[in-house]
Amino acid sequence: MPELPEVEVTRQSFASRIAGARVLAMHMGKPLRWPLGVASASLLGQTVLRVRRRGKYLLLDMDRGVLLLHLGMSGSLNFAVSQPPAGKHDHMDLVTTLGVLRLHDPRRFGAAVWSAAEDQEPALKLLGKLGMEPLTDGFELKLFQQGLKKRSAPIKQVLLAGDVVVGVGNIYASEALFFSGIRPTVKAHKISAPRVAKLHAAIRQVLSRAVEQGGSSLKDFVNAEGQTGYFQLEASVYGRAGLPCRSCEKPIQHIVQGQRSTFYCPVCQKL
Repeated sequence: MPELPEVEVTRQSFASRIAGARVLAMHMGKPLRWPLGVASASLLGQTVLRVRRRGKYLLLDMDRGVLLLHLGMSGSLNFAVSQPPAGKHDHMDLVTTLGVLRLHDPRRFGAAVWSAAEDQEPALKLLGKLGMEPLTDGFELKLFQQGLKKRSAPIKQVLLAGDVVVGVGNIYASEALFFSGIRPTVKAHKISAPRVAKLHAAIRQVLSRAVEQGGSSLKDFVNAEGQTGYFQLEASVYGRAGLPCRSCEKPIQHIVQGQRSTFYCPVCQKL
């Protein structure tokens, strides 16, 4: 599933190229996770002002509203001056004066949703309960500590939930917990303040590095220019079960939490 780094990399790969484009047509294919919510024709003539990200959503701000895009489990966006005829897994073409933005999504868990404003439904329902953005100044250590103190679930599960901090997906949660020396099974509210501070810093470090590396392409992720990511090649624990820890050389362990694979070092992550 594309996580925050992949979505941010996607945004960066086409945001400047589509800014200022006027919508000429909007073509929707098979139904996605949620309906567009308006007639496609209502977008015609509107101008794409900018492209933002909130969590794993891309927000295309336009003259009279915002188009929210979600990549789901296997989706990707491609922006080009022209596109070949849509295939069976191509479910949205936003045709503009500067190019065509296409959503490709084999499993159709992605979405393209129109909202009159970010603080109105359906955008409010989709975005209103998201946690702090980890790559902004709004990701305050004090608020992070307060959020964890209220949660008795294992820290890995809390990070994935997205209501304390948003976008720390499965790969990046495992990596951040490794760098902060925290075992993924420890209950969130039992983590000491110094260790929470290390986790706070590690989340920023890991996500920033992932963005620099173009995200992680474990299966089929590519950005809007068709480029793959490389972060998975330097992962310290994720996907390395049985291999020696890069720090202590003990075998990396694998467990399942909430139906998601978790990887950790039993020596380096004791707390």
